[in-house]
Amino acid sequence: MGNIVSAEGVNIKSFENKDGPPPECPMHNKTKTSSAKNPTSECPVQQEKNDVNPYNMMPPANQQPAPDQPFPLPTNRQVSSIPRAMPDGSTEFWVYPSQQMFWNAMLRKGWRWKDDDIKQKDMEDIIRIHNANNEQAWQEVLKWEALHAKECGHPRLKSFGGKATDYSPRARMRSLLGYELPFDRHDWIVDRCGKDVRYVIDYYDGGEVDNKYQFALLDVRPALDSFENAWDRMKVMYMRYRYELIGNKENTKLKN
Repeated sequence: MGNIVSAEGVNIKSFENKDGPPPECPMHNKTKTSSAKNPTSECPVQQEKNDVNPYNMMPPANQQPAPDQPFPLPTNRQVSSIPRAMPDGSTEFWVYPSQQMFWNAMLRKGWRWKDDDIKQKDMEDIIRIHNANNEQAWQEVLKWEALHAKECGHPRLKSFGGKATDYSPRARMRSLLGYELPFDRHDWIVDRCGKDVRYVIDYYDGGEVDNKYQFALLDVRPALDSFENAWDRMKVMYMRYRYELIGNKENTKLKN
């Protein structure tokens, strides 16, 4: 199925008031972990600019325990099912960060464990939430990409970056109407069989974490930076309106 590479992804709500941890990576596959047959490159976290990975805007990862860390954390990583587009045209798969990597990433962002009553189990939950939200985001991207299934049947995630405080125009407009701002934003670049397509993903607080470790409400859509993307959004808007209209008519008939 290809080699395994690393990635970064979604801020966790629990640390929102501490400026959030640095983003880590997309999606998991429960049955796979990194091995000698599938070598991994390290999952980076923001540091020196000359070390930054251009595909996820992060530097090399740190799997070493922090000096004052109160408990040991696992360093194993789960492989995602999100395909990555490589410069040579091959396909690899993004890899989630380990709990240790995520801990070190949060420290680099200025978070201090002594400020929170955090337990070892909390880090496991944080990783599960992070992975689940990235999985959800990719599935939403694939729904849009289904509009181009004839053109490209195997879209791949090429690169991404976090823009937590760079609110999208739609998020700002919603805010003016009285809705809350998203707690995070990511821009994902999808390789549609040689064509780069940018997606904007706004993450909203969805309340309590459910049994699938999801809490975020995701607003995923192609960026309005091309006529094709704008046309896709108009088509989907029409389809949703038509579906709701037909659904309302059917409900009226049933009631009568």
